[in-house]
Parts: sequence; structure tokens; C-alpha cells
Amino acid sequence: MLQAEDIKKQYDQSIILKGVSLSVKPAEMVAIMGPSGAGKSTLLHILGTLDSADAGTIRINNTPVHTLSKNEMADFRNEAIGFVFQFHHLLPEFNALENICLPQWIAKKDKIQAKHYALELLDYMHLADKALKKPNELSGGEQQRIAIARALINKPAIIFADEPTGNLDSHNAQSIHELFSKLRNELQQTFVIVTHNEHLAKSTDRVIKMQDGLIIA
Repeated sequence: MLQAEDIKKQYDQSIILKGVSLSVKPAEMVAIMGPSGAGKSTLLHILGTLDSADAGTIRINNTPVHTLSKNEMADFRNEAIGFVFQFHHLLPEFNALENICLPQWIAKKDKIQAKHYALELLDYMHLADKALKKPNELSGGEQQRIAIARALINKPAIIFADEPTGNLDSHNAQSIHELFSKLRNELQQTFVIVTHNEHLAKSTDRVIKMQDGLIIA
């Protein structure tokens, strides 16, 4: 599902990634761990096409994303990649259902079908009764579940998650761990997760450890 070779990145005089290679299989859930400054989030953003590498190649679902134009990259990102961040980034003026539908609207998909699938996702997340609630009417855990549903709406090949439980209490963090496992097992969803949470990491298939811009284990 994901193949990255010799990814390098430098900002000014700081070398962030020194030649990182990794692969992820379909329906695999992989955690990336390491101390602050190890390059984890930079790597995740490059793998997810939110940032570009100075050198190296990336293939996602057999597409060589490093060769795509800016517009092609944007289309591919919307269609094939889902993102979950520490802060949910829900739009406050939209309700839960509308927030989930956004990627479908951006892709100019049929609005009725988008709404239908968004309602299915809400039901899957046990949040069907929250469809018309605005983000400020939802708990932190509910907001993050809405963000995960938004990441799933285009049925992406892979989801990249950056500290997805970092802003949640232990109870809500545990529910997100269980949800990720359920999505992997039932929907065969592929995940790459940057986390400091040891419990979340232990629930994944494999842990990649980084330090000083390199994979060390």
C-alpha cells in the first residue's frame, strides 16, 4: 500500500530526515514512535503529500506520488488519503454531517450519495443522533470520531494519523484505539499513526521507532 525509499528533508541548516525507507502492507496498522524532534511528523506529512521531500520516492497504492503535478497531487490526496490530526479541525459553522461530507463536496461527488454514506458512517461510529450537532455541542471524543468519519468518507487507500489521541482523556483515547482496530479488521483500512501513546502503539501490527531523522528499529 505504501512504499517510501530514501526520504530526505532539510529546513535551512537543519537536516530533519536523513534517508528514511519504509513499507506498509494493505490493511496493516503501523505506529511511528520516537522522541520529539525525531522527524516523525515531518515524515508523516511527506508520506501524506502535505509536504514534499528533498529526495526520495513514494508510492501509494501503486501510484508514484512524487511524480504528480500539484493539481494531480491535490486530486490524489482527496481521493486516496485520509488524515486524522491531534486537533480535529472541524469547521465550527457546519454540523457533524456536513463536516463529514466536505471531502465529497470538494471532489464534486453527488451530494445525496455523500449524505447517505456520511449517515452510514455516523451510525457505524454510534453517533447517528449527533448528525445535526455543531462541533461545540460535541465532546472531545465525539469530535475526533467525526474527524475520523470525515477521513473515511472518500474510502481512502490509507489514513495518516498524527497524535490522534494526544488531546483526549484516557477513556476517549481508548475508544479511538478500539475504533482504529475495528476499522482495520472490518473495513481493511490501512493506518500509519504517529503517536507517543504506548498503549495505542501496542494495539498496532508493528511499531517503527525513529531517532534523529532515521529509523532505528
